[in-house]
Amino acid sequence: MENLAIYCLSLSNSHYKKIIDMDYIPVGLGRDKFSDGWLLDKIGENISNKNEFYGEYTFHYCLWKNQAILENHDKWIGFCTYRRFWSQNNKKNVHFNLNKDILKKIPQEWDKYDAVLVEPIFTNKTKLSKILKHGKQILIKKPFLFFNKKNITVKVHFDMYHGYGNLDKAIDLLQIEYREKFRKYVNNEIMFNPYNMFICKSKKTLLNYYTIVFPWLKKCENIFEFKMGDSYGKKRIYGFLAERFLSYWFNNYANPINWPVYFKDIS
Repeated sequence: MENLAIYCLSLSNSHYKKIIDMDYIPVGLGRDKFSDGWLLDKIGENISNKNEFYGEYTFHYCLWKNQAILENHDKWIGFCTYRRFWSQNNKKNVHFNLNKDILKKIPQEWDKYDAVLVEPIFTNKTKLSKILKHGKQILIKKPFLFFNKKNITVKVHFDMYHGYGNLDKAIDLLQIEYREKFRKYVNNEIMFNPYNMFICKSKKTLLNYYTIVFPWLKKCENIFEFKMGDSYGKKRIYGFLAERFLSYWFNNYANPINWPVYFKDIS
């Protein structure tokens, strides 16, 4: 694609042909044995051994530390996964076709923007069943919190799924320039851009984001280590912390447009 490079992250070598047929760049993560042709998170300086805790960010770390990979990039750079794909248009097609409806070229609507984020999800639309299942600790401490769903902020939502108080502990380690602004964001906002998927108009924007998020996550390891338990929401805490910070940082420093994605597991 002339003006667009999309890295498609996958956990399975069996996805190679499908990704190549999309004209995307296949990126292999995790423990599978990947054949020639894959770009891996194991090259150069890397944290591939932390993939089960960092998720997609082991590849982002690889790009940050091995910038020669991006040396010849003078185009939009984006990321998707083997289960979620960017739409070519700003309206989803109900009859989604993997070959026809995924992003292949830069839409005209993007001309005035520097980045693209996934359409936000709203924390105040959390179902009662989810609150009762994941928010028990918060209910005990603040029993009246959920009487008004506007109270279910990004922070409350994170506390429910990824451990009560963990987001506050992590924010305390964020560099001073962003610390209280990010804290204010999570305590007041009721939506965030999910899935750790984004597209940048330039590698400069991408590297600026990496320069902030990775030193922060490294500091968080001193608190959470790799002993958060087996639940997906707590084990992958570094990826979920980055997901919330991504929403704050791009919306405040990168002039983004929100864009739809499709869920389609190519397995």
